[in-house]
Amino acid sequence: MKKIISLFFAIALCQGINASGSDTLTLELKDMVRIAQQQSPSAQSARNAFLAAYWNYRYFRANYLPSVTLSSSPYINKEMNKITQSDGTAMFIKQDQFGADLTLKVNQNISLTGGSLFLKSNLNRLDEFQNKTTAYSSQPLVIGYEQSLFGYNSLKWDKKIEPIRYREAKKQYAETLEVISATACNYFFSLAAAQTELEMARQNFASADTLYSMAQGRYKIGTITENEMLQLEINRLNEETNVMDAEINLKEVKQSVRSFLGMEQDIELRIVVPDSVPQFEVPLQSAMQLAIENSPDPEYYRRIVKESESNLSYAKANAGLRADLYVQFGLSQTGRDLSSSYRNLSNQEYASVSVSLPLLDWGRGKGRVKVAKSQLALTETQAEQGMNDFNQNVQKLVLQFNMQARKVHIAMLTDQRAEQRHTVAKRLYIMGRSSILDLNSAVNEKNSAKRNSINTMRTYWSLYYTLRSMTAFDFENNKLLTEELPID
Repeated sequence: MKKIISLFFAIALCQGINASGSDTLTLELKDMVRIAQQQSPSAQSARNAFLAAYWNYRYFRANYLPSVTLSSSPYINKEMNKITQSDGTAMFIKQDQFGADLTLKVNQNISLTGGSLFLKSNLNRLDEFQNKTTAYSSQPLVIGYEQSLFGYNSLKWDKKIEPIRYREAKKQYAETLEVISATACNYFFSLAAAQTELEMARQNFASADTLYSMAQGRYKIGTITENEMLQLEINRLNEETNVMDAEINLKEVKQSVRSFLGMEQDIELRIVVPDSVPQFEVPLQSAMQLAIENSPDPEYYRRIVKESESNLSYAKANAGLRADLYVQFGLSQTGRDLSSSYRNLSNQEYASVSVSLPLLDWGRGKGRVKVAKSQLALTETQAEQGMNDFNQNVQKLVLQFNMQARKVHIAMLTDQRAEQRHTVAKRLYIMGRSSILDLNSAVNEKNSAKRNSINTMRTYWSLYYTLRSMTAFDFENNKLLTEELPID
């Protein structure tokens, strides 16, 4: 337990989190956001998802680089096999042989054509144990090329799609971290609301208890009615119940916050509610441009259109004439020993073309092409509509955010006035110059104003972090968020 507490104290010192008490962390909003981005399960999942996309991109890029492989397939054959003789007859002959080969091959994919250029060297050995003979066959140098002449060029389409997919993953990672920040903001203000509810409940109970105690004396001398006395007692009992409910709710919210942040459940949390919000406006045109450049949504729509175009190309390639080309040129020789198999090398050439043409497929190929064309048209429509909705959402978000700071100011001012009114109403009631109804109204308005103040501030920060997630830009400090991410 002490090690865990010491660890969190270290985090507090490094990150500017104030520690109060032996096992209590006092957090501001920026502290909770920082912890959520660094150690929450959601942040860890986002990092793992990005790492998977990163290594998938590395795998894609490796397809366009030369590959070198060394292969061997040794075998022992002691079977009775059917062997065709020189005169055309066949006999079952027992074979007793050992074979081994070693091949070194360098391969280079050609994205322009979809083919593959290779260079290889090969050596084979065959031992006949019955005849006690050994033979070698060598191919010191072979150059070849193979490709599909009218087929689907996956290398070309991957080169168009995979970079978009990787850019989308990078932007998605940055966006997810800001979404986590917005979620942390909601958890922060949920805890703030629960903490404030408990403070209000205790204050209201203390006030109701004081008024009830005073009312008992006034009731004895007949300055208040029995009905008013009972109303004060009911208020005291209700406020006592509210304290118990608020305590339970605060514990439940703290458990949820600790779970979200990935903290131990025995670490006590206390948060400090900000007393103001930054005063700045987000330029609409700048936000629109940043959103188009940095949000993963435009990349997503580009990718799905390219994927649909790729599917159409694949359908067309498999609907008509298909042909595969294979050619190779090189040197070869055989011999009874290793050295002789490399002397007096002979030229060797090999070329083949395989052709396939569907004569009757009952329209299956044509149907696949039609489906792919329809899917492409649908995807293009969805992408266009999606970008329109995206632009509208950015505009709406900017307008809401630019007005929210004023709403926060009004809500905080209302909270102050409601607190003052409650103080005045309580004093007037004690002096006997107002009714219990006026006092109850002042209490309700005070509580409502306090809740509204927290909710409007919650909305402000939720809008801000949501705007950051869509633009990957910190408008308060005027800097690009992706510059701080270790994503390359």
